[in-house]
Amino acid sequence: MANVDVEVGGRRGPRNKTKWWHRNTPLHDLLDCIEKGQNLSIQQPPSIYMIPNNARKISPDSFKPQVVSIGPLHRQDKALQEFEEQKTTYLHHLLQRLNIKPEIILDKCLQKVNDSIHKIRESYGGMMTYTDVQLAQMMVMDACFILDFLFLFEEHQPLTSRNATLTRSISRDLLLLENQIPFFVLQDIFKCTISKLQTTPSLTSGILQRLQILSPFKEIRRNDVTNTTQPHHILGLLQRSFHPTDNIPSSGPPLGFPNHSALELDKAGVRLEPKKDENWTLAIDFSSSSWKFFRWWWGNRTLTMPKLCIDDNTELFLRNIIAYEQCTPKVPDFVTSYVSAIDMLLDTKEDLSKLVESKVLTNNLGSNEDSTKMLNKISEQFAFEEFYYMEQWKQLDDYYNRYVSKNIALLRRTYFDSPWCLIALLAAIILFVLSIVQIILRIIK
Repeated sequence: MANVDVEVGGRRGPRNKTKWWHRNTPLHDLLDCIEKGQNLSIQQPPSIYMIPNNARKISPDSFKPQVVSIGPLHRQDKALQEFEEQKTTYLHHLLQRLNIKPEIILDKCLQKVNDSIHKIRESYGGMMTYTDVQLAQMMVMDACFILDFLFLFEEHQPLTSRNATLTRSISRDLLLLENQIPFFVLQDIFKCTISKLQTTPSLTSGILQRLQILSPFKEIRRNDVTNTTQPHHILGLLQRSFHPTDNIPSSGPPLGFPNHSALELDKAGVRLEPKKDENWTLAIDFSSSSWKFFRWWWGNRTLTMPKLCIDDNTELFLRNIIAYEQCTPKVPDFVTSYVSAIDMLLDTKEDLSKLVESKVLTNNLGSNEDSTKMLNKISEQFAFEEFYYMEQWKQLDDYYNRYVSKNIALLRRTYFDSPWCLIALLAAIILFVLSIVQIILRIIK
């Protein structure tokens, strides 16, 4: 920086040249913001954050913990303070099972957390101010609580209706996007504690075994989710269980694309069937009838989908995973695409009845009308960018628009809607053929 002379006490001396905006001015404040923005851009985007208000207001209970606070985002919630003392019971039981001095284990846990405290802070968005000591203690306590609950809960909690209710409520709270701790913290504490027990499964297996019961897809594979990168948190691990084993091509959202409800497809001769796909839990396929010889007459096509069970956990489970997919960079929208596909099939409660009749869907929630409204609203306020079923939906639309297919389907519904109608037709054809043969024989004679 160039020097300039200034006069001090009658003498002239050198002075560092300063720019005019290095003062307490609005421009100075804006330039400071730029410097802060440069520093923030270097960090990884957060993976644990508060749900946007426009999505929260549709279903507030789907995002708010009811029993236990995990991590810093709901730590100040007064309704959850009562359970904070209960966490010490879980911590005590976990340390007691290890047969190692508690101070030795806790010291190792705190060292692990302190080594990654900066990375932990980067994982959260909108976190209140906590000191490093407070945050480290919080991470160790919450991680120990989660591990004891997932792996050792039955050892010190007798099976009663009250504990069954508590277990269900805590399990639901562990699914919430706002109620997570980074997975690497859980992994570090797992290595210091649970992994030392001989009969303990892997961390991912234990989580999936306990929490996948809340999934609306009951036939999901309950094995380790393998991937080259570590999931962000427990919810991220569950989302990965919906990833296909092979790459699935995607396209943009089907904006303006013609949709056909379940009843419309049924009238066009499309059958709906449940199917368990070993390569992808959320696979939806559109295929031809296996009776190729009769395809020209029956016009059968089959839309196969994973079986969806609607219950009290469905909305919470799907909303949180969709929020995670929508708001976290580089997380594919697999569940969002599936829910969008279901939304396209459901216009009325009659459509849902058709899916129930086809055993593609099980409704344990309430009336078909309530379940239809719930599924239609789940993806509101989110603008997804990927749709993984565009090819199947194009095939559906092409088939639906075929004049022959629709009219054959109408003919089947009108005249052949029962086996007796088909038997009557065959009997009439046989009688007609016999009559023709009889006439021919008479002419020959």
